[in-house]
Amino acid sequence: MTGLPLLGLHVSPAGGLPKAVERGVERGCESIQIFTQSPRRWAPTNHTDESIAEFREALAASPIQSVVIHALYLSNAATPDPELREKSLTAITHSLRVGDAIGAAGVVLHPGSAKDGHVGEAIERCGDVFQEALAESENCPLLLEDTAGAGGTLGRSFEELAALLEVSGGHERIGFCLDSCHLLASGYDVRTEEALDGVLADADAQFGLDRLRCIHVNDSQTPLGSNRDRHAPLGTGEIGEVGIAAVVSEPRFAGLPVIFEGPGIEGKEPMPADMEIMRRLRDEGRSARGLA
Repeated sequence: MTGLPLLGLHVSPAGGLPKAVERGVERGCESIQIFTQSPRRWAPTNHTDESIAEFREALAASPIQSVVIHALYLSNAATPDPELREKSLTAITHSLRVGDAIGAAGVVLHPGSAKDGHVGEAIERCGDVFQEALAESENCPLLLEDTAGAGGTLGRSFEELAALLEVSGGHERIGFCLDSCHLLASGYDVRTEEALDGVLADADAQFGLDRLRCIHVNDSQTPLGSNRDRHAPLGTGEIGEVGIAAVVSEPRFAGLPVIFEGPGIEGKEPMPADMEIMRRLRDEGRSARGLA
């Protein structure tokens, strides 16, 4: 386990799972996040045993220390609709099984949406789906991501994330992924080291930082409390370089994948230039903390 956060990017597995490792190495990643199927289609990708073995071999031979999977955007574990529930359960379970196969650190999932319905009942439905999916897989953690708070999305507060953990029976494989853009949008100030420290103290009190398994480091186009999920290139948005430096140098994130999703400074897809920015800001943040 490294003493530093594992900086990385979301990379494409186009051409096969091993290609994701190749792209991560080319970009200088210490960790990577991937989709293991199209994020906007229900049909799962059937990864062959050969492809999975090649992925694991490539990963073991690379400097990449951690990989996480991002689940389908279509999934809604909170839905009262039986057909959508079954599709969501199948998709989440499939992602967890792929995570088992490739040795992923977790499957990051947007918990779901109550839409116009009762939030408490939606949270209960999520708990049932999560427990079923975990029972149908073996080891891979399910990482619930905080949300920006638009509409009826669940996970807009640490209290809601804690409630999702509770209705999942406190399952040992339930963990969390915090997104800096989502945090700011939902009202959690992460723009300075001191502000971030307060946010993490709140998270620890609600669900325990020992359950934190992944960080999404994204800047925000929109201000504190906007409830809008609009990413900006690193250091150019409302969080800014000081806030991003605080996130990527946070000692409590040591050994965790800290993933930038984009848009990149040179375009939509994160590239080596974004890794250079992350490393520079990590160094600056560590210096400000007296850790350099």
